[in-house]
Amino acid sequence: MASVVKGMEKAMATMNLEQISLVMDKFEQQFEDLDVQTEYMENSMGQTTAITTPGDQVNELMQQVAEENGLEMQMNMPSASDVKLQPAKENDELGARLAKLRSG
Repeated sequence: MASVVKGMEKAMATMNLEQISLVMDKFEQQFEDLDVQTEYMENSMGQTTAITTPGDQVNELMQQVAEENGLEMQMNMPSASDVKLQPAKENDELGARLAKLRSG
């Protein structure tokens, strides 16, 4: 990055558009490389943290925060197999209205 700044200073001093363009292209490439490296490091650190953090400590911390804010935590969430789906009456009513409109 430092070389890009020095190159830009020289290019701006001479006002050579070709040189300015080359320096800006170099800056853009370095910026993209830095962005990729940053994203890679963030993902690596996030995965490492997720793997090494004990689940019971996470649950304990969540419970503590909930208590401090007067919230009730429901730790036992129902599984998908526990939920019974019932047909929606609204759909039946809308279907009947649609059939009535089509026939009328």
